[in-house]
Amino acid sequence: MQFDAELLLLAMAPVFLACIGWEAWHLHRTRPQASLYSWRDTLCNAALALMQQAADKLAWLAIIPVYAYCFNHFRVYTWHAGWVSFVVLFVAQDLLYYVFHRCSHRVRWLWAAHVVHHSSERMNFSTAFRQSLMYPIAGMWVFWIPLAFLGFPPKQIVAIVLINLGFQFFVHTQAIGKLGWLEYVLNTPSIHRVHHARNDRYIDRNYAGVLVIWDRLFGSYVEEDAHDAPVYGIVEPLHTYNPLKATFHEWASMGADFLRVQGWRNKLRALFAPPAWAAEYHAALAAEAGGHDLDEHSEQRPSEPADVSANHRAAFQTQRESGKIL
Repeated sequence: MQFDAELLLLAMAPVFLACIGWEAWHLHRTRPQASLYSWRDTLCNAALALMQQAADKLAWLAIIPVYAYCFNHFRVYTWHAGWVSFVVLFVAQDLLYYVFHRCSHRVRWLWAAHVVHHSSERMNFSTAFRQSLMYPIAGMWVFWIPLAFLGFPPKQIVAIVLINLGFQFFVHTQAIGKLGWLEYVLNTPSIHRVHHARNDRYIDRNYAGVLVIWDRLFGSYVEEDAHDAPVYGIVEPLHTYNPLKATFHEWASMGADFLRVQGWRNKLRALFAPPAWAAEYHAALAAEAGGHDLDEHSEQRPSEPADVSANHRAAFQTQRESGKIL
């Protein structure tokens, strides 16, 4: 794999922009009442992308030496450059991406970064740019360390991660329907629309990066239903186009919960429990009109809202004590 993936993605930038332009024109012509693009939403997405790219550039300076150390001292095999090593690297990284993505919906610390990508109520090509500069802090890079152990050098690890993420740009659209037999192999726009939806039957499903086989193998696949159109965004809308608020609102919520709860067990839950824990805690605070902190040794747990299902709890992140969204 002797090429520079960053240069490849840079060369693809005009293609990405052309896709956004075509999609905006096409959807305006075919679904003019749907308001599937908003200039404020698109500008917010662009600002988030620039912030994330700048943060990643700095983060790689610290992360690549970690990969290099693992590669130089702990690799179990040395691969020769060629198609075999590329395929192994591609499949291994895609599986690790599935693990990362699923964990990002089950561990609040990771969700605090990933929620940015889900917080738009629109689904279009520009949504792919809606990323968080906090991914390096959340620890996304840790999930790629096994690739160094497997014998892949840092440059190849970075390249395959960028290729995987570059592919995912093309699944963020409502302009393309189902793609026949490809739905059984690849992540497609239909499959990824389900992932971005907050409908009860769609939440926490379809984590695929490139290959959808992982969702099918591990039981997280759900097909898009024409009778249940996806409704996009997080369960409690963000209500802002401010990229800084979009980036930090869940971190602020998590920090406030960490300081508010009593006992280290509950403090660890505030940081690392499934996001449903926060939903239950916030709902209890609101229902009890400023109720008391949890005691570490108490068996009392905040009750969930009656109208929030098990699936909804996993996405019901941003309800605050005031009942509003930060």
